[in-house]
Amino acid sequence: MINKMLEGGEDLVTSNGTLQGHNKMLEGGEDLVTINGTMHSCIQGHINTQAGKTLHKCDVCAREFRQCSNLKAHMRIHTGEKPHKCDVCAKKFTHNSKLKRHMRIHTGDKPHHCDVCCKGFSHLGNLQIHMRIHTGDKPYDCGECGKGFSSIHNLRDHMRTHTGDKPYICDVCCKGFSQYSNLKKHMRTHTGDKPHNCDVCGKQFSQLGHLRSHARTHTGDKPYECNVCGKRFSVHCNLKIHMRTHTGDKPHGCDVCGKLFTQLGTLQKHIRIHTGGTPH
Repeated sequence: MINKMLEGGEDLVTSNGTLQGHNKMLEGGEDLVTINGTMHSCIQGHINTQAGKTLHKCDVCAREFRQCSNLKAHMRIHTGEKPHKCDVCAKKFTHNSKLKRHMRIHTGDKPHHCDVCCKGFSHLGNLQIHMRIHTGDKPYDCGECGKGFSSIHNLRDHMRTHTGDKPYICDVCCKGFSQYSNLKKHMRTHTGDKPHNCDVCGKQFSQLGHLRSHARTHTGDKPYECNVCGKRFSVHCNLKIHMRTHTGDKPHGCDVCGKLFTQLGTLQKHIRIHTGGTPH
């Protein structure tokens, strides 16, 4: 039990080793634990917590807290106060615990590891989201089309396909994107950056998806099969183009004579008839 709660103070327990009057206090009895006639704040707080009493109420939103320290931390939501500052990048935080998690970005510390694939994460929440890759859990459903997502962030990005919102704008050409990751990929068209290299032939690509498609030229893998004729393709877009031979769809039209084509490349060759251009 509680003993000598005040530094250098008196024993606050009886000779029986029981907090004096503790049970009686919980039952609504008198304040029986006193120091010089006054209930000590830590004892009072302990008793009120056990009794289920709420002492501290937010004046803004009326949320209640059992401990004053929790109310003080909560008030920063309303005041915008962020007393904890990162020494590296100067970013500020409302709680010290959030600053500690943030510091892992700079230190590279990833204490949370996936038991399945051993991938490391700096935040426990990110690991929990990652685990849904292995479990297949998709708890967030789109209210428009019903598609499921493993994280709320992915759902928010997806919702922009319905709203048409494109908040991420390229500084060079002003093209808009619904996802920040797509903007980053797009920027490589301006910078010429090609960070993904083929281990077989050394060819470089700006996007990982393009490298994976290219790798199939070495492996011979053709995972995309036409459900009409059974022909297989290494790239999904080639399957889509092929399907037009069955559907008769010709989405590419000549602006000069109106002739339609199934493939853009075929249209571009046709245009040279009108322009007099020489094929390369």
